[in-house]
Amino acid sequence: MNPRLALLTLCQGLLMVNNVTFIAINGLVGLALAPAGWMATLPITGYVAGGALATGLVAHHQRRYGRRRAFQLGLLVAIASAAVCAWAVLTRDFWLLTAATVIAGYYNANGSLYRFASVELVDAAYKERAISWVLAGGILGAVVGPNLAQWSRGLLAQPFAGAYLALCGVALLSLLLISCIPFPTLPGQGQPATGRPLAEIVRQPLFIIATAACAIGYGVMNLLMAATPIAMQQCAHPFSATALVLEWHVLGMFVPSFFTGRLIKRFGVLPVMIVGLLLNAGCVAFALHGNDVMHFLGALLALGVGWNFLFIGGTTLATSAWRPEEKTQAQAALDFCVYLTMTLTSFASGALVTTGGWQAMNLGALLPLALLAVALAWLALHQRAMARAPAA
Repeated sequence: MNPRLALLTLCQGLLMVNNVTFIAINGLVGLALAPAGWMATLPITGYVAGGALATGLVAHHQRRYGRRRAFQLGLLVAIASAAVCAWAVLTRDFWLLTAATVIAGYYNANGSLYRFASVELVDAAYKERAISWVLAGGILGAVVGPNLAQWSRGLLAQPFAGAYLALCGVALLSLLLISCIPFPTLPGQGQPATGRPLAEIVRQPLFIIATAACAIGYGVMNLLMAATPIAMQQCAHPFSATALVLEWHVLGMFVPSFFTGRLIKRFGVLPVMIVGLLLNAGCVAFALHGNDVMHFLGALLALGVGWNFLFIGGTTLATSAWRPEEKTQAQAALDFCVYLTMTLTSFASGALVTTGGWQAMNLGALLPLALLAVALAWLALHQRAMARAPAA
């Protein structure tokens, strides 16, 4: 791995430390502060909704200022918003906490472009591996995130206020690292957008299916992961068990990244995505069999690996749907769909787990998975028809 890619991988890992810590504590803090139980995951919803709202602004900043300055701006927002979250918890202000997580969504939307920026640091032949390696940085989040939440939960007067302050330090470290990466100049950087209209780009079947794979893969993962701390608390499992489950889940999300790129190179992107879909279905089957810690762990581990195959597969597929000068607006459109889906699922997560329960929510996850199965089947038939066309 070249040094620039290594540094970007570390930044991805620190982004995931932030995200996993948010997932581990936002629902529990929300449950303690919210006026009603169904509002418990609103701070999680705020984070992903903020990401959805920020995608257009992030694309504008990336095109105007370039990768490094835009990423630096995102990390400054991360530091400020985490500090406001800590103050909101200390003052027991639920709505300030939710507002701060919405602002933090800018960092989330910004950091999600690390995977696309990785392609610009390597030769075109290695783009699958670059995406995989950068996303493998999430292993740092798997190990540090849950343990950071557990270690810092009692540092200040209110539970988990110290965790938000710790995230300020995490973002500061990432800011120092990203400042050391010399990103290449983007095509058309600092100039008005060129290329095809966005409406034409997003109407392509390839773009639609790639976006569906990323959005549904992330949406189902977010639906179940956001509810896990609350569901495990309802089952009287200690927070240490919740931290263990989340740690293994995030390891499942990112450890496969060491070989997902090679699998795509060898077998093709579609078979890898189909396996990811089957693993998501396996997660639901595992979750429906019981509420012990090992049932949660097995379900979330399968969910993590399934997400990895779908998200890396969808990202790789999407890079073939735009030209270099179109990348900033096309990437923003893809991530907007991902964040919009995550917003809906994170909000539904709190409502479903506190009203219908863990098993009902898992059954509900089967519908979007079935829709994605239809889309992937269509793509397989379309590719087969295209392969036969020259022979005909």
